[in-house]
Amino acid sequence: MTAGPLVVLVGPMGVGKTTVGALLADRLGCAYRDTDDDIVAEQGRTIADIFVDDGEPAFRAIEKSAVGRALAGYDGVLALGGGSILDEDTRTLLTGHRVVYLSMEVDEAVQRTGLNVARPLLAVNPRRQWRELMEARRHLYTEVASAVVPTDGRTPEEVAQAVLDALELKEA
Repeated sequence: MTAGPLVVLVGPMGVGKTTVGALLADRLGCAYRDTDDDIVAEQGRTIADIFVDDGEPAFRAIEKSAVGRALAGYDGVLALGGGSILDEDTRTLLTGHRVVYLSMEVDEAVQRTGLNVARPLLAVNPRRQWRELMEARRHLYTEVASAVVPTDGRTPEEVAQAVLDALELKEA
């Protein structure tokens, strides 16, 4: 394995990366970090505001930089923003890391997030847009993943255990 995070979580918005990531970090006896939180702290504004004020390309450049820094200098559980895998360089950087794709179907996404409009890429017709995002991204999540863990119908605790099992990691 490449030096860096113990586990990297990828997947669509609302899949539970934050909740599962915190549980994993607790079970593994390490810290949890989310690159979306890094971006908000660094920029002093929400991701939705960055999208609205500067546009998606500007956000993706900020995101790429944040992910690169986290992969290089962090050794706990790391969650990446849902679209971070769109960048080819980011996908290359993920090579050799323990990357887990947390997957879910659209019905589960609706149930969990309500596909609310606070998510800038889902502002109009959220169900259709979520499906289209997943059609565009699913193969990229799979490409970077060491393991795929479905989250549908599972509690965060069950998902965290499935991640540990998939990666053959022992609790601290």
